[in-house]
Amino acid sequence: MTDIHSLKPPVPFGPVDLDSGWEQVPGGAEGVEQKMLSGALDEPAQVGVRTRLIRFRAGTVANDVFVHDYWEEVYLIDGHLNVGGDDFHAPSYACRPPGTPHGPFASPEGCVFFEIQYYV
Repeated sequence: MTDIHSLKPPVPFGPVDLDSGWEQVPGGAEGVEQKMLSGALDEPAQVGVRTRLIRFRAGTVANDVFVHDYWEEVYLIDGHLNVGGDDFHAPSYACRPPGTPHGPFASPEGCVFFEIQYYV
C-alpha cells in the first residue's frame, strides 16, 4: 500500500525522458511497461490518483480482461492498440467508469499511452 500523504511535491512542466525509467507493470503481461509520472492509487482504501505512461512493446499480447473500482482515462499517444478485438490508432481516447470490463489487449507494432486512474 502506498501512503498517498507522503508523495513528493508536484513536478514542474518539463521534458519527459521516453528512453529510461520504464518498469514492468506489476502483475502485467510480458512487454507491458509503465513509467510513473505522479501520484499513487491506494486500492484497498479506495483513494488517490496516479498518472503514468504505459508502453506495449511490439508484439505484446495481454490476454486478461480487467475490471476495477476506479475511473480510468487513457489517451493513445503513439502506435496501434487492439482492445477486445477493436483496433485503435493514435490519437485515440477512452474513459472507463468503475466496473467497465476492458481487454484483452494486443499491439503488433507497439504503442504508448497516457493513463490517469482515480477514485471520486
